[in-house]
Amino acid sequence: MKSKKHRESPEFETIQAAIEGDAEAINQVLSYFQPFIKSECKREYKDEFGRIHYVTDEYMKRRMETKLITKILDFKIQL
Repeated sequence: MKSKKHRESPEFETIQAAIEGDAEAINQVLSYFQPFIKSECKREYKDEFGRIHYVTDEYMKRRMETKLITKILDFKIQL
């Protein structure tokens, strides 16, 4: 069984800065979600010998990153 490394979630101040449009904060939030994005963007690929390989679909990965950035910037915090 694979062990999953526990990752610290971004701090509230980082999320708030990302919502306000800070590029560095957005990159921190993106880096937190990178393992999930990579795992969801795997595509099955058969080589010329019929062996199956799994590769990252870069187009889908970029679309997911763009969608995440859009949702971060549209998010409203209600206290």
